[in-house]
Amino acid sequence: MITQNMQDKESNNLNSISIGNVKIHSNVVSAPMAGITDYVLRKLIRKYSKDCLLTTEMISSEALVQREDCHIVKTDDEEIPVSFQISGHKPHLVAKSAQILADKATIIDINMGCPVNKVMKATDGCALMKSPDVAASLVRAVKEVVDLPVTCKFRLGINQNCINFIDFAVKMQEAGAAAICVHARTRVQMYSGVADWKRVSALRGEIDIPYFINGDIVSVETAEQAMNDSLADGLAVGRGLLGNPWLPAQIDEYLKFGKKPEEKSIEEKLSVLKEHLDAEIAFRGELNGIKFFRKFYPYYIKGLRGASEFRGRLVTEENYEKIISILQEIKNA
Repeated sequence: MITQNMQDKESNNLNSISIGNVKIHSNVVSAPMAGITDYVLRKLIRKYSKDCLLTTEMISSEALVQREDCHIVKTDDEEIPVSFQISGHKPHLVAKSAQILADKATIIDINMGCPVNKVMKATDGCALMKSPDVAASLVRAVKEVVDLPVTCKFRLGINQNCINFIDFAVKMQEAGAAAICVHARTRVQMYSGVADWKRVSALRGEIDIPYFINGDIVSVETAEQAMNDSLADGLAVGRGLLGNPWLPAQIDEYLKFGKKPEEKSIEEKLSVLKEHLDAEIAFRGELNGIKFFRKFYPYYIKGLRGASEFRGRLVTEENYEKIISILQEIKNA
């Protein structure tokens, strides 16, 4: 259960957070993940959680202004509330992208935490933590052109010798950010080691806007611990969504009522796997959908008998009927 220390926070109302003029009836955000949180997965998450804040994949501002109709921006009214995440370092391009997305988005989020080399070399993502003034200019530029809340997602800092998330958060708030999300690792750590949730608790009292904790949240238990340790207003679930699209709903129910979820049966997991696969095929075409979905198989069948052997067959199979046959074998194993 949530500790008394956390319950006493004046700004924390479990299952309800105000981000600017938008009220989210949930403490959970689905974190943006490139090549993962596409339209299909977001719709699947929404099936289980009607209130969590969904977030798109990271959208390059440079690419979007050149092609506004790319599939990555597809959405519909059922996704609301949904945050569109933009990457970039040029204020005019990030602002133009926000204008393009304004009719679709509930919130505009700016990526300031992506640690991958390609993004860093472009001086986007976590590279912005080296240039707080540039980062702040992005927030101001978006605020000037859209009437939507603007949020930022970043990390503890570049490395252990440059931990600047508190000063960075203050600067983003001063620029007009309505909320922030902190992945409790440095850029150098990438996704290794353990997320330092307790370190993020230092934000409490330093900023007035809501903040979300991110990193290593893969269950209702880790969600509870992350909230307690960080004193955050909410949390962002990333890799914990893989093979587990019902997790945001389970976390909200646990934080509100203390009810731990029952383990999903093999039949339930395989049913959702097929639903997810079929939706990707409908969205991308059969062959492209099958190839795109390969990354998800390990997570849906993790822990099942013979998972390693079945995974090896599934990730190389391109025939839909044969895939369904393998799923039946798993069910009968």
